[in-house]
Amino acid sequence: MNTLLMHKEMHLKIIHYSDAEPKHFDADGVKGVTGRVVIGKADGADNFCMRFFELSEGGYSPEHSHDWEHEIVIHSGKGEVLCEGEWTPVTKGHVIFIPGNESHQLRNAGEDPLVFACLIPSEAPEL
Repeated sequence: MNTLLMHKEMHLKIIHYSDAEPKHFDADGVKGVTGRVVIGKADGADNFCMRFFELSEGGYSPEHSHDWEHEIVIHSGKGEVLCEGEWTPVTKGHVIFIPGNESHQLRNAGEDPLVFACLIPSEAPEL
C-alpha cells in the first residue's frame, strides 16, 4: 500500500518496494535482474535516489564501474559481491560501500531472490 502524508508542506512517502514500477534486465552480461526506483526525482528527492533490486536464482548484475559511489543494504537472500577480482559472500543485513570508479558486480548465490536497496547520488541515472 502506498501512502503519501503531508506534514508542514513536505511530503513523506511510505511505500513497499514491491509496489514501485519494475524494470526487468536480461541481456548480455546481466541476467534475472528487476530494478525499481522507490525514491527519486519524481518524489522531490534532491540529493539521493533509492532503488531496490531483485536478482532471481542464478541472476547477476553486469560487471561495471561508474563515477559515483553507492551504498547497498542486503534485504534478503544470499549473494556474492565481486570487488577487486574476488567474490565475497553477503546475506541479509550486510551493507556494502562501493567507491566511485571501482569495478563491481553482484550475483545471487541462493535459491531465493537476492533483494537489496541501493542508494546513489541524484546526478546518477536512476535506472
